[in-house]
Amino acid sequence: MNPTIDRLKLIFLGIFALGCAGVWAYQILYAMPAKKCEANGQWWDGATRTCAQPLSISQITGRPVGMSRKEWSEKQAAALVQREREGYPAAGAATAPAVTPAAPSTPAAK
Repeated sequence: MNPTIDRLKLIFLGIFALGCAGVWAYQILYAMPAKKCEANGQWWDGATRTCAQPLSISQITGRPVGMSRKEWSEKQAAALVQREREGYPAAGAATAPAVTPAAPSTPAAK
């Protein structure tokens, strides 16, 4: 048989094998973890291949679900006014306790 045809046959067979390996690698490294992550109800980030738990904004801010920002701000302001009326210092105005210098120690006699 013609050696050119044999060489082309091996080249195309090699390209086919690399393509199959590439498809399997994509499935194993990207598609399967993404499906598993999304099946658990989490978010998949394909750029960093990270599976993360979504957070609710109420978990970050402490605001109850269904309450508007305006209502929450008014409630927090009323609580702050009540706290100041009771004589508690503001949360940001905490003062450090006074530090007194210790007396110098004398060297022990031998």
